[in-house]
Amino acid sequence: MSDIEPGMTESMVIDQNKSMLRTAALARRDALNDLARDAAAQRLAAFADIFNVTPNIVVAGYMPMRNEADPLPLMRALAGRGARLALPVVIARDAPLVFRAWREGDALIAGPFGTRHPADTTPQFVPDIVLVPLAAFDRRGHRIGYGGGYYDRTLAVLRAQKPVVAAGVAFAVQEVETVPASHHDAVLDVVLTDLECIDLRS
Repeated sequence: MSDIEPGMTESMVIDQNKSMLRTAALARRDALNDLARDAAAQRLAAFADIFNVTPNIVVAGYMPMRNEADPLPLMRALAGRGARLALPVVIARDAPLVFRAWREGDALIAGPFGTRHPADTTPQFVPDIVLVPLAAFDRRGHRIGYGGGYYDRTLAVLRAQKPVVAAGVAFAVQEVETVPASHHDAVLDVVLTDLECIDLRS
């Protein structure tokens, strides 16, 4: 980790260290071939049984982009158990995400940062389970995102309303030994990879 240099705050050092870890983890992720990615998506789907899915429970997933681990087979498996699905929508730069209802085959519209999401006329859901994309993670449930803080803000708001399971979705190559976490960073309950399920729920 970087030492604190003159003029740098502890927060600045954490951000710098996160940036270095993010860059290295994304390089490892981007080096995976299509065969490995497809196999990983199917293995992730096999973890559907770790979730307590009751009728009409809401699972918020995401549409994969930029070589992210694909959660769609897992989302299909959870929908097959009775879950309702939703996708995240960015509504403002510093605001938490909102989640709108989605079924496979529904049309999506383009959002910021290359995202795709349901139209604004689609009903909004409050999820019980959130599948969280990430750049890097450690075995304590800390994650590094892409720097916007959207999921940290969102999980803080959701968890203030009710219990919510946050499940990071990633490739095993994105693991790092330690994520330098700040007090405002949301901690994951579960991390799902192509190799294992790291369940941190007590």
